[in-house]
Amino acid sequence: VQLQASGGGLVQAGGSLRLSCALSGSIGSINVMSWHRQVPGKQRELVASITWRNSTNYADSVKGRFTVSRDNAKNTVYLQMNSLKAEDTAVYYCNARMWNLIEYWGQGTLVTVSS
Repeated sequence: VQLQASGGGLVQAGGSLRLSCALSGSIGSINVMSWHRQVPGKQRELVASITWRNSTNYADSVKGRFTVSRDNAKNTVYLQMNSLKAEDTAVYYCNARMWNLIEYWGQGTLVTVSS
């Protein structure tokens, strides 16, 4: 499985961005897709996840602002980020967890929110 993340950039506080994660390979064996983020010097943290049944889960810090979704026809997972805050600044990674618990990571895309 290969993951290609895109959509990061510089945005002002209060603005929006949509991240995309394009999937290829044995995507039929994916159980859960998720977005994580990492700030230098801190641990990578889970932002949002979506299961094969489209059940979603969000970190408390992004609930009501971020939405994770998937387009199976395009083999793409999205993270719509609204009302962005300076503390959302991080490198965002997409992750695929297979049914056999093996995980794959995308290369990361940088989101910078200016206050």
